[in-house]
Amino acid sequence: MSVTMTDDEFDSAAEEALASIPEALQEKIENVVVFVEDAYEPQPWEDPHTVLLGLYEGIPITERGGEPWAMPDRITLYKDPILELCDSREEVIHQVRITVIHEVAHFFGFDDDTLIQLGWG
Repeated sequence: MSVTMTDDEFDSAAEEALASIPEALQEKIENVVVFVEDAYEPQPWEDPHTVLLGLYEGIPITERGGEPWAMPDRITLYKDPILELCDSREEVIHQVRITVIHEVAHFFGFDDDTLIQLGWG
């Protein structure tokens, strides 16, 4: 069963999830833009059965050099798969928080295997 939620309601859930990140970590997050899209469009070479709830695109801070400039890193949340996965609005809010934390953790250099071990997979 899936949940129906307006774009504004989903955006609010994403904003709440970002606000829930401890302030000490929020202060270190810079040059990152968060987007919400309906769904991930796989490239032809990717597994068509892969369902992404979110995606981090950028250079983790653990791998950055002294570049004088850099394009913003990008975190994208995929609304439709999250809504399809959940059975209630509360589950959506919880899943959005998990997804946001997962993607922000990539910014800090955590890989998927570590995040799964920590329960954020």
